[in-house]
Amino acid sequence: MLHHPDRIAAERLVARCVAEIRRLEALFNLWQAESQLSALNRRGMLVAPAPEMVDLLTTAKQVAAWSDGVFDPTVQPLWLLYRDHFAAEGADPQGPSPHALAEALSLVDHRRLVVSPDRILLTRRGMAVTLNGIAQGYLTDRIVDLLRGGGVAQTLVDMGEARGVGRHPSGRPWRASLENPAASDHPWAELDLTDRALATSADSGFVFDGAGRFTHLLDPCSGQSPRRYRTVSVLAPEATMADAFSTAFALMPEPAIAAALCGRPDVEAHLLRPDGSTALLHGT
Repeated sequence: MLHHPDRIAAERLVARCVAEIRRLEALFNLWQAESQLSALNRRGMLVAPAPEMVDLLTTAKQVAAWSDGVFDPTVQPLWLLYRDHFAAEGADPQGPSPHALAEALSLVDHRRLVVSPDRILLTRRGMAVTLNGIAQGYLTDRIVDLLRGGGVAQTLVDMGEARGVGRHPSGRPWRASLENPAASDHPWAELDLTDRALATSADSGFVFDGAGRFTHLLDPCSGQSPRRYRTVSVLAPEATMADAFSTAFALMPEPAIAAALCGRPDVEAHLLRPDGSTALLHGT
């Protein structure tokens, strides 16, 4: 829904946004066989990558460094290990064997992902990249740029991650409610999104096993799902950063989150703990 004084101009802008989403999906989509990301994972190298692929992977590596490796775009071998393990008939409910887990962990290391304008390289055979913890935010920011370039000064872009531009056309701020996975009818917070982006990560987003012990949020150091919080939401100036930080913070203890927020006064983390209590950590 786009508020605009000129319907024809608005329809053209929406069409441009849809085309841009499809173009970027053709780069970043993990499940499209012909995407650049799939080609990188299949071959271990990508020659003459798209500038957007270089941009996003460079940002992903920066977030990996800022989070001491907790956010790691090369975590895909772990995801594949758990998927294949629990898809097998009679799968051990305790998870993959220690040997299989160690093998997958040996393929996870953001430092072995080499990114340059001319080439992207995975330096160990079997490594693979996922952008699921950052690409939605990146697409959100690109659509915001498109709309701003088209003269839109008031809008809310929601593509899994949300970003407000200006205020609601009625004059009120853009607002977002934070859902409690344990009580979806009772939001636990409401946030102002005026010229800010919001991203949320939760273990409940995807689980591999019936008991819910193993989730899509996998620690690249241990290979486990720590399940520290019910949900983590991050406010930041741009959705790319909010998306990546929410993914990382969901795996980090609160003191580590506070340390990562040092030097980032425009970022804040909203945590819903397993016991239902909450915490708000501001960047300093």
